[in-house]
Amino acid sequence: MELNTAFGLALKLIRKQKGFTQEDFSYVSSRTYISSLERGTKGPTIEKLEQLAGVLGVHPSTLLTAAYLQKDSAPDRNELIKRIDAELQGLEEV
Repeated sequence: MELNTAFGLALKLIRKQKGFTQEDFSYVSSRTYISSLERGTKGPTIEKLEQLAGVLGVHPSTLLTAAYLQKDSAPDRNELIKRIDAELQGLEEV
């Protein structure tokens, strides 16, 4: 699955689970832009990712992780988290 499509699915899933509408993002983005993201026709900038996560009340990495879980046909979440944790620990050692 293409990453923009996966991100859109993840955004929509989290948005709906949190009980938000596309209009609830109006102070950071238009409903049309949110719809474009959810359909996978656009991808967010890092700044926009942070704003979207702020509205949802989640960490930006949660949105990205959820997108990669969608993209990679739902790999084991625990394995992905372990990999990310190990890579971050490796950065601390530098």
